[in-house]
Formats: sequence, C-alpha cells, structure tokens
Amino acid sequence: MKHALVKEHIIKTASDLFYTNGYNSTGINEIIKEAGIAKATLYNHFKSKEDLCIAYLKYKNSNFFKDLKKFIASKEAGKNQILALFDYLDIFFNQKKFNGCWCINTISEITKHNDKIRLEILSQKDNLINYMSVLVIENLDGYSKNESFDIARKIYVLYEGAIAESNMQSNVWPINSAKSICNTII
Repeated sequence: MKHALVKEHIIKTASDLFYTNGYNSTGINEIIKEAGIAKATLYNHFKSKEDLCIAYLKYKNSNFFKDLKKFIASKEAGKNQILALFDYLDIFFNQKKFNGCWCINTISEITKHNDKIRLEILSQKDNLINYMSVLVIENLDGYSKNESFDIARKIYVLYEGAIAESNMQSNVWPINSAKSICNTII
C-alpha cells in the first residue's frame, strides 16, 4: 500500500475504534491489530497516540461538515436551512453507529492540560459556531453581524445539547425539542 493510503487506513481504523470504544479505552495494540499493520508502520505515520487522536478528530469533522453542508444546501433558503441543522442531527442519530459527538466524547476523556487535543476540539467547535452564524446571516433578515453571532451561539448550545441528550437518552426527542426551541428563536 502507498504511504498516503496506509496513513488513511490507520486513521479510519483508529476513528472507528475511538468513536465506538473511546479514546482512553482504545490501545495502540488494538489499533495495530485492527489495521493489520506493524507497530513501526503506525509510528512512521504518527509520533504518538495523541497525534493519531488529532487526525481522528480532523477526519470525523471533515466528513461531518462535508455531509452537513451538502444536506443544508439542498434545503430551501430561509428558516428551513437553519432548522435543517437539526434534521441532519436526526439522520446522524439514526445511523447504526451513533455514539454522540466525537469531540465531546474525547474531551471528556482527556485532562484539562492536554492543550493539543483541546485546542483542536475548540477550533472545530468555533468553526461550527461560525458556520451557524453564516447560516443566520444568509437566511434571516434584520440582524447585525453581532446579533447573528449571538443567535448562532444559542443555536449551537441547542445543537450540542441535542447531540449529548439524544445519545444519553437513546432517543430522538432531544433533537426534536431543540429544533422546536430553535424555531422560536429564529
């Protein structure tokens, strides 16, 4: 296998394991075994488990954002595009392997002092808020940039809460409730 393909294979394998079993519960030896590679191969691509975790977070985020943006773009402009955030969550929830938010799951397993992973997660969450702000600006009239950002942060809190609660409750009602509250905000 070519270098880039091996690296991608390692990331996909680690992503499945980290997301399903948790970061701390997944050992390097398990990743090596599942990927069918030698330990040296893993360390040729990643200096540490922490570096592999960063790659996992980026991989999950990239795929999620690509699918989310495509889904929202397919909806009619206006409130529908904003509410589609929650419709997409419903689809995300109904996937066989749904296990909540990869960022929240990971950050709950690391220490406060793990800046490398924490900063990657914060960057992803900031990007999500900024994307929501753009959706508000593009789809709602009469709000300043600051007001749009404030609305986006409120939507973000609903969104994150809906993911966490739907995972904990093993039910879609938190997503539906968050969508309903969002509709009253916008």
